[in-house]
Amino acid sequence: MTVVGLDDTDSREHGMCTTYVAARIAEQLRRSGWSVHRVLLVRLNPAVEYKTRGNAALSIHTDCDPARAFAIARDRLESLAETDDAQTNPGLVVADRTPEAGAIPADVRRFTRTAIRDHLEPAAAAALIERHGYRSWHAGDGRGRIGALAAIGSWAALEEWTYEYISYREPDRWGTPRDVNHESVFAAADRGYPSVWDTVDRGEDETVCVPHTPGPILHGIRGDDPDAVRAVADRIESEPVAGGRLFVTNQGTDVHLRDGSIGTVEDGRAYRVEGRVASEPETRRGGHVFVDIEPPAADGDRSAERLSCAAFEPTKRFRDRVRALRLGDRITACGEVADGTLKLEKIAVRDLVRTERVTPICPDCERTMESAGRKQGYRCRECETSASERAEQPLERDLENGWYEVPPCARRHIAKPLVRGGFDAPTHPER
Repeated sequence: MTVVGLDDTDSREHGMCTTYVAARIAEQLRRSGWSVHRVLLVRLNPAVEYKTRGNAALSIHTDCDPARAFAIARDRLESLAETDDAQTNPGLVVADRTPEAGAIPADVRRFTRTAIRDHLEPAAAAALIERHGYRSWHAGDGRGRIGALAAIGSWAALEEWTYEYISYREPDRWGTPRDVNHESVFAAADRGYPSVWDTVDRGEDETVCVPHTPGPILHGIRGDDPDAVRAVADRIESEPVAGGRLFVTNQGTDVHLRDGSIGTVEDGRAYRVEGRVASEPETRRGGHVFVDIEPPAADGDRSAERLSCAAFEPTKRFRDRVRALRLGDRITACGEVADGTLKLEKIAVRDLVRTERVTPICPDCERTMESAGRKQGYRCRECETSASERAEQPLERDLENGWYEVPPCARRHIAKPLVRGGFDAPTHPER
């Protein structure tokens, strides 16, 4: 078995898509008489600053001999990659090993996991490629070989996989508005849900599966079942489809999240952090909502370290969940850290404050008491009744314990939707 890995062929400005390049390579291999067993779409660290939107790398598993596979893949990369963009640095790696764990070296598997959760430099990829004698090619600064090598090791390094069926446009339509029937997308999404997810956002009336970039993708359908994603794609009414490809992917798995703690998180990485709400949620200019959390054990200790969390405007109605938090609520916060702030992807409400302390009411006249002075409690001037401290009363909450997530229109490719299940508390999925 030969494994072909490739990355970084697209451009933020000019389009193209590495999935399309991989699909063309796979088709060329098939036409040449070779079998393609699977094509993997591997999402790497979403916090890497030099990525394009999804930070995807691709690998192709084929029975083609390595030398021939390398020649075919290099030809396609050189003709299709957007190398006119200085930020595009395509890379190709070909390994003549079966993709299972026993055949892929342990250091390559570690490299894959690091590429998903951390940062790597081209020199690290180059050293591993040379150590294991893999064929490789690159343009520009060689950064594309990081993703290409990570894709080589992904089948052995990762355990959880989902699917995406991507339909492509006719080349003469690239860069023009997509002609996709809005109602048919929603109808197809209803037929496929819940095994097919993040196709539409009902709250925003948005077809999430249809991109807005100038590249070759018409729509991409994600889910847990390969037949179901293909069926949803087939039900969508649109402009002519030039072709399609099923990808095996780590999308929707949360594999990018690592367990972290307040005070130790680092920029450019994504975490799952336990904390207690330490500030009232604040809506700032632009509609962004910020709230601080502190370690659960701090319990109001002002000297405790705090972590700022943010629900940015694109997360839409999720911000209302964050605004509903109160001082003392215990939560799990998930997301990427940038500039010392955790950008929320989902939260789990673990324990809600159910009471609040208020100025006491006079039991005789039922009027609100007044302060009797610093540390002297409260009193009613009319009835001369008093109370030594604030009263405690039940607090109505707009939240319940459980998981809350950003809506589909704001979800990262790699983030796990709540509808997929497997979470440690009740879930409140967004559709």
